[in-house]
Amino acid sequence: MSAPIVCFGETLWDVLPTGRQPGGAPCNVAVHLHQLGQPAQLISRVGQDDLGAELVEFLQAKGVDTTLVQRSQTHLTGVVKANVDNSHEVTYKIVEPVAWDYVQYAPELKEAVSNAAILVYGSLAARRPDTRETLYQLLPSARYRVFDVNLRPPHYTRAVVENLLRQADMAKLNEHELAEITDWLGLPADGDTALPWLAEHYGLQAVCVTKGADGAALWIANQLFTHPSFPIEVKDTIGSGDAFLAALLAGWQAKLAPAECLRRACAAGALVATHQGATPVLTAADVDAMLS
Repeated sequence: MSAPIVCFGETLWDVLPTGRQPGGAPCNVAVHLHQLGQPAQLISRVGQDDLGAELVEFLQAKGVDTTLVQRSQTHLTGVVKANVDNSHEVTYKIVEPVAWDYVQYAPELKEAVSNAAILVYGSLAARRPDTRETLYQLLPSARYRVFDVNLRPPHYTRAVVENLLRQADMAKLNEHELAEITDWLGLPADGDTALPWLAEHYGLQAVCVTKGADGAALWIANQLFTHPSFPIEVKDTIGSGDAFLAALLAGWQAKLAPAECLRRACAAGALVATHQGATPVLTAADVDAMLS
């Protein structure tokens, strides 16, 4: 059994016109990792309320280790109102403050991160001081750090995002996030040429950018790998990037070649976009079927 991947940050309910569904990027990544055969553990915080209990039950049913999901007596479980009028570009109204804004540091968190193969984290969980400081305390203990950039205005600052980039080994972002960060640096946002420059500027070993209908690119070991998108009928893109990252890291853990990791990641992201919601059933066999 390979070492687990620890996902740190928000776990919440996405409230859609069709009802509510479990969500939050770290939560989604953890679920998809487990579905793809990679042990995953989640560090988060939910309220001592019915919504929190339901989230923990959902995660446990999906096989995710929830022993480090804290319970808050003082703040409610997180909720996000998702607008899916445009299926290709979902927008979010993210309530604050909520339970996952107050993840408290504890020795067992540090132990889990130290023993994990990879720590995955994003910028949204760093929007408020409590969870941000906990993340800052945990980052030095991680063997390999993956920053899932995930910019959600107005819930980030350039200073925090740049600090999180500098501490990462790999960064994964979408084309809009790449354009914004390269704009900060006065750099033209030509995706593929920006990747090595970004890697050098922030000291990253790898940079991956998802480009929707244009597929994805991965810069690693001074090489650029690209893969086109798969022709699909999009239901919604919620969780598609999270499935992409989970498949990329599952391939990584299985010691697959970078090009194959990217290919499987593109297939996983496409498969999730053919369903509604962030965490439909997605197995390695489903990915294989898509690729064949």
